[in-house]
Parts: sequence; C-alpha cells; structure tokens
Amino acid sequence: MASIVLRSRLISRFLNFRSRNPRLSFSTESSSGSRYSASNVASRSEGISANQSIFSDLPPPNLPPPPPVAVAGKERGGFLKFLSYGLAWVLTGATAATGYVSFAYTIDEVNDKTKEFRESAKKAQAFTASNVYSSAIDKYQDMAYATAMSVSAQAIDKYLEIREVVEEHVKGFTEPLSDKLLPDMHPLEQQQIFTLVLDLNETLLYTDWKRDRGWRTFKRPGVDAFLDHLGHFYEIVVYSDQMDMYVGPVCEKLDPNGIIRFRLARGATKYVDGKHYRDLSKLNRDPKRILYVSGNAFETSLQAENCVPIKPYKLEADDTALVDLIPFLEYVARNNPADIRPVLASFERKDVAKEFLERSLEYQKRKKEQGVQGRFWRR
Repeated sequence: MASIVLRSRLISRFLNFRSRNPRLSFSTESSSGSRYSASNVASRSEGISANQSIFSDLPPPNLPPPPPVAVAGKERGGFLKFLSYGLAWVLTGATAATGYVSFAYTIDEVNDKTKEFRESAKKAQAFTASNVYSSAIDKYQDMAYATAMSVSAQAIDKYLEIREVVEEHVKGFTEPLSDKLLPDMHPLEQQQIFTLVLDLNETLLYTDWKRDRGWRTFKRPGVDAFLDHLGHFYEIVVYSDQMDMYVGPVCEKLDPNGIIRFRLARGATKYVDGKHYRDLSKLNRDPKRILYVSGNAFETSLQAENCVPIKPYKLEADDTALVDLIPFLEYVARNNPADIRPVLASFERKDVAKEFLERSLEYQKRKKEQGVQGRFWRR
C-alpha cells in the first residue's frame, strides 16, 4: 500500500516537471516490471484526453520567427492598376482631342489636314510588305511603325465616317426642310412681281399670355388694309419661327381671303446657336426681288440686305407702322427696280417709312423748283 502511494506521488511530480520542459520525451517503468507510457499517464491525470497533445504549441526558445509569406499576385495587381490608369488617361485625352477637333474644324477641314497622314500610313504598310531583305530587327521596327500608323489612320477614317453620319442627322434639325421652300414662280411673273416676306409675331400680330386669361393673339392695327392693298402688287409669303400647328390656324383667321400665298413655319428656318433664322436664299426666288418685313428683321434673317425693318408691335393702340409702310412698298412695285438690295441699303437701317416720306417730300419740293423728273432712291 505504501509503495503505491509513493509511486503515484513520484509520477505526479514528474508530470509537473515535464510540463515545464515540453521537449522532454520518455517512458517510465515501474519497479515491479509494468511499463507506463507518457501518453497513458497523461490520459489518466487531470482529465487529458487520449487524442489531445500534451506538448505546448509555443515555438522552441531562442529560434528566429518564420519568414513572411509573400502575397501571391500583389505585383501583378499593381501592374494592372497602373495599366488601367494609363488607359483611362489615354481615353480621356482622345475624347478631349476629338471634342476640340469637332468644335474647331469642319469635317472638310479635318479631311484635308489628315489626308497626307493617311496616305503616308498606306505607303508605310506597302513598304513593310515589300521589304524582304532587311534584318529581323529592322523588319520588326518597320512592322511596329506601320502598325502604329495604320491604327491611327483607321481611327481617323472611323471618326470622319461617324461624324458625317451624325452631321447628316443633325442637319435634319438645323437646316430648312428643303433647298426650295417655295415652288417655281410662273415665268411671266419672275421679272414683274416682287416677293414680300412677312414675319408674324410683333409684325402682323402680337401673342400675349396672362394668368387670368391665358394665351391671346391680337391683330396689328391696319393689317387688313395692308394685306388687301399689297396683295395686288406682291407675292406675299408668311415666314415664321413658330410651329406649323400655330402658324396654320393663325393665318387662316388673319387672312380669310387667301391673299397670303404661302406659309412657312419653324421647319423652314435655319437653327444657329440656339436661334431660328429665316434663310431667304432657300425660297427659290431671285434675291434681287425679295423684301423681308419684320419687327426684328436684322436679328431674325440671314440676309440683312433684304430686310425692311419696322417698329415691333407691343399692343400700342395708336400703332400705324403697317399703314405707313404701304407707300414705299407700292412705289417699289410700280417702279420695278432691277435690284432691291441697293435701294434698301440706301436707308442705312433707318425707319424706312419715315425716311421714304421725307425723301418724297424733298423730291417733290426739288421737282417744283427745278422741274427735274426721276427717282429718289438717294438724297
């Protein structure tokens, strides 16, 4: 009995010593010949299981730490990131250059400026294909040069092709619907009748909107007499920047007698810098025989030499601008000048009706004094 107690005490002390020295490995043998392995003793003491290691997980003392493990793909990821940034800058630069070229040059100018470069790219390709006697390094250099030139030339060709398509689509919204907005004039009228082009808003009428009543359209004083009288001398055309759904109904109420021969709406204007202009060169009429009357004539027409300015109508009750302009227009129709543009230029953008009245009075006075007969386009 005493020997068993002594043996158990020795084993427990030895186990404590072994726990302080994890590298120690041994097996014990009892004095009576029975052998105890360290794992068997450990499994019986202090609840240690047979599958659990009794060795410490700590590394041996005085040993260097393990080397750091290299992260796989780190260098590759940095290269890809640099490549993506470079590609983004290249695309940004190409986009900026394309935008500048599109803004600063027309498609014909771009075609002329790049024509020589594109031809040289074709020559470089032909030279590379025919060069069979050069060294391998020279062939590689020539091939790289020809490829770079070819890619650039193809990019320019593609840009010109896309821009041409885009400009054709944009042209449908910015240019008049046709190069001949009016049908051909009868041959007997071509040298006898002038074309009188009239604006709508602030010229023949005024459109106003108020919160209590909404939209209202008001006829200008004297517009009926103006149309009835000049309809015998002119081919009258209404040319407005309003939509056709507005111009049509308004002209029907404005002209129930059908004196206005043709009506042109926004689709017949030219859109430039956010504004719709009347392009009188598209009327299919001799520009020498066109007069454009508008309250904003020089601001809304591309042909200032054909403009007859008139005071804009703003609902003035005492407005007589249309009636005052009748004598001048009748005089032009009766005397039939070969070219109306120098006649209009002589008024120097002044009030034509007022200036014509003053010239006519001065001419009558001079005629009485000198007995001279003639025309009075200039003073």
